[in-house]
Amino acid sequence: MHPNFVQIDLRIDMDTTEKKIPVSVYAESTPNPATMKFVCSVAFTESGSSVEFHDVSETTKAPLAARLFSFPFVTGVFFSNDFITITKNDLVDWQDIFGEVREYIQNFLAAGQDIFTESPKTITTEKEVKKAENTDILLAKTPETETEKRIVEILEEYVRPAVESDGGAIDYHSYDGKGTVTVILKGSCSGCPSSSVTLKNGIQGLFNQMMPEITEVVALEA
Repeated sequence: MHPNFVQIDLRIDMDTTEKKIPVSVYAESTPNPATMKFVCSVAFTESGSSVEFHDVSETTKAPLAARLFSFPFVTGVFFSNDFITITKNDLVDWQDIFGEVREYIQNFLAAGQDIFTESPKTITTEKEVKKAENTDILLAKTPETETEKRIVEILEEYVRPAVESDGGAIDYHSYDGKGTVTVILKGSCSGCPSSSVTLKNGIQGLFNQMMPEITEVVALEA
């Protein structure tokens, strides 16, 4: 544990450690200095889906996320496919703590404890509920027109793999019919200093080549 923090009991229940499951976990840095990606040899969500927690109060159906928030520096936990992206505060550096976090995740998974108590695709966090009620911000619209379907195809085929490799996720939100596409950024992409550059130089450039009628891509952060 980092010397600036009080020791917290994060021990795995001994009853579940008698038969360990072979699990590998390794850490990868991301373009966002506040986040670290932990790639695991297990699948957390279905391909293309994700779930994000911004506070321990949202983790009643996600035991692993709840335990990770017990680390005093953790401010966000994001699951997608076979990786977890963790966001920390500014009080510590990842180089001092990533080994401890990686070991804890590996021990938790090896012990065979529940990661979720219900399917992650059905979990809606309190933050998502409030945003949906107040602003409709996270209610992605189902693509209906051929233009919308083509936008989603490009995002899924060309953009999502690159974003996931950086520990994040991108979801289609809406198209205004006048050239502006709105997407939702999650995980390491949310709050990342370089996300605006990625939007303008990366995603926007891709649409300039493949769908010139798309003149702007804007992002909402989950």
